[in-house]
Amino acid sequence: MNEKIQVISKFALEGLETQGLHDEAMAAKQTLESGSGLGNDFLGWLHLPSSIDEEQLQAIGKSAAQLRSECEYVICIGIGGSYLGAKAVIEALSDHFAAYKSGNGPKVLFAGSNIGEDYLYDMIDLVKGHKFGIIVISKSGTTTEPGIAFRIFKDMLERQEGKEFAQRNIVAVTDARRGALRGLATQEGYATYVIPDDVGGRFSVLTPVGLLPIAVAGFDITALVAGAVEMEREGDEQVLNYAIARNALYRNGKKIEILANFTPRLHFLAEWWKQLYGESEGKGHKGIFPASVDFTTDLHSMGQMIQDGERTLFETVLSVGDQDHEVIIPSDEKDLDGLNYIAGKNVDYVNKMAELGTRLAHIDGGVPNLLITIPRLNERFVGQLIYFFEKACGVSGYMLGVNPFDQPGVEAYKKNMFALLEKPGYEEATAAIKAKLNK
Repeated sequence: MNEKIQVISKFALEGLETQGLHDEAMAAKQTLESGSGLGNDFLGWLHLPSSIDEEQLQAIGKSAAQLRSECEYVICIGIGGSYLGAKAVIEALSDHFAAYKSGNGPKVLFAGSNIGEDYLYDMIDLVKGHKFGIIVISKSGTTTEPGIAFRIFKDMLERQEGKEFAQRNIVAVTDARRGALRGLATQEGYATYVIPDDVGGRFSVLTPVGLLPIAVAGFDITALVAGAVEMEREGDEQVLNYAIARNALYRNGKKIEILANFTPRLHFLAEWWKQLYGESEGKGHKGIFPASVDFTTDLHSMGQMIQDGERTLFETVLSVGDQDHEVIIPSDEKDLDGLNYIAGKNVDYVNKMAELGTRLAHIDGGVPNLLITIPRLNERFVGQLIYFFEKACGVSGYMLGVNPFDQPGVEAYKKNMFALLEKPGYEEATAAIKAKLNK
């Protein structure tokens, strides 16, 4: 491929020995690709891009076209990887103010990722009296947050538009054979897509979990997948560069990675990245803590901590090359704001200088700096970026010595929540918690 994302680590690894880590990274990559490591039953994402055929994409496109033809809003219901990937891609490719503009198909909304009562009320109020559809994403159909949202919006849609409309415009993305949602979808005759058994939620962007909402939003999923295929086939050098750099820094006391962007549309890409790396690596009291900032905005707040705080962090900057549009800074005769020195320049030039100036300041302040360059924000390069981060996560996790594909720690809060809600089957845990709280 002529253009691709690049990882530049020269300002991160000065003075660090990485030769041994290169050998480790190659071994971790071999473990990942051979399927011989921990969590090897969840490697379906590894060759997923190149296994997606045109027939699958056309089927997803057909379902998206149905939703786009009848709905003003489409509510995508899911939590964690069941919504973050789609949200990240849609936000990265969208007009910043698409939500306030008419036309261009339905607005994609996201529910089921929290239990905020006012959030749900406001969404109910928004779609009341408007035709809407639902994409519900859950392997089991019993996860609390999306389960509550689906129950509410399914009931509302059936009452508002009738059962026949609901059956046409509810799509279930779920297990192939079992689970409450699979049973309901079969019973009601919903269109369905399968979440592969061997793909965990945080690696599921390029399955129907992500592709269907992205297509409903009007973006080219064929180009998105093609970009991921390019990275699957030709991206190992960049994957290894990133995995080696972050593990070298971690072993030298850098315990926090800050993913920084200077492009507002990448905010939710960083949210997806935080789940991908946090849930994959945070095990056995090990792991780099993933954090993110939006620059230049956060330079006026978190910038102080990054510049002068404790030296336990490093920074990975996402740098976007070409912008979609150009805005020129005008001259002003009075020049009261003192900005005539940049009059005639486009805004992105100023932003790029802010980016370079920030990187140099942070490097001088003792913050190692990785740079990931993205030629522009379109489906192809976002597809590359997704697969790059996924594969680097697998390699980096094995280098860390953990299973990158399980998430045992996320069950602890659920047990307590179910006990406090007095869910059947949790009587013993309920009694134990009540005794603890009454001490």
